[in-house]
Amino acid sequence: MAPAAAAGAAGPSHPRPRIALTQGDPCGIGPEIIVRALGARPDRDVFIVGDVEVLRRAVRQVGLPMPVACIDDPAELDSLPPGVLAVLPPPDLPAGLAALPMGQVRAEAGAAAARCIEHAVRWVRQGAAGAITTAPLNKAALALAGIHWPGHTEMLQALAAGCGDPPAVRMMLESPELRVVLVTIHLSLRRAIDAVTTESVLQTLRIAHAAGARLGWPGRRLAVAGLNPHAGEDGLFGDEEIRIIAPAIRLARAEGIDAHGPFPPDTVFMQARNAPGHPGAFDAVVAMTHDHGLIPVKYLGVEHGVNVTLGLPFVRTSPDHGTAFDIAGTGVADASSLRRALAVARSALAA
Repeated sequence: MAPAAAAGAAGPSHPRPRIALTQGDPCGIGPEIIVRALGARPDRDVFIVGDVEVLRRAVRQVGLPMPVACIDDPAELDSLPPGVLAVLPPPDLPAGLAALPMGQVRAEAGAAAARCIEHAVRWVRQGAAGAITTAPLNKAALALAGIHWPGHTEMLQALAAGCGDPPAVRMMLESPELRVVLVTIHLSLRRAIDAVTTESVLQTLRIAHAAGARLGWPGRRLAVAGLNPHAGEDGLFGDEEIRIIAPAIRLARAEGIDAHGPFPPDTVFMQARNAPGHPGAFDAVVAMTHDHGLIPVKYLGVEHGVNVTLGLPFVRTSPDHGTAFDIAGTGVADASSLRRALAVARSALAA
């Protein structure tokens, strides 16, 4: 699918799909890991949506002698010399971002992170980018700036809607060994349980099935984790599996979706794990709640995890970690997860 068609809006044509990489919270590790991830020879398919001086500060913090160029259009990437970081600043960024103290929650930083996301979506809508990769933002800084989305996922969902209804989206966390798609995300556990309905589980299975085709999964075989211990043990420990989850699986299978379960959540991730000598039995696991699903995949290595938002009309990936205010500015942050997030975005664009 061409980037302009994926964004649902016409715009100028560009010769190849590009990735808009947002800088994240300027007081966190986002700019540093961007510099490390792109290395001494930045790829010509990535432009950074952010503040030029913030990226120059990050170059000094990391200690890589890289020039930073301010561009006005992603098409300028092709004319830049090798080894240059291309930064496209939104016109409405707060002033003085590079002077903000590292590792602190600041309203200006939250506002800047949000502006970068908004403008990255605009570039996708115009066809200048086919994917967005986002460096970490800080939810408290967003709230302090008066931006009340609880995170990237919900903000991108709203921005993707334009003037229509927001698309149904789901969070997926993937590592080289395991993919997990969540039915519910940023809700209290009490509210999340109430949000697990036959329709929400069925919708998650539909989104995961469609994403599997887009992302090139081998078989799109989906395991569904139960909600209760031992998947309810035939109703002994709860009947959500019987009343809600199993009917959703039956409906999904009737639509041609290769879904199985519900399985006990304490063992299904081991079945799905794709490790040396142990090929995974499933392409992904659908989990009912945030921590049910994310604990196992993060345990396998947060440095290799990638957050993928499924259901958007464009590709969106991000690292599997936050702003790490405790080490921000020290130049020691690990960029492995961001490198994989960029790799997953490229793979999706090529599929």
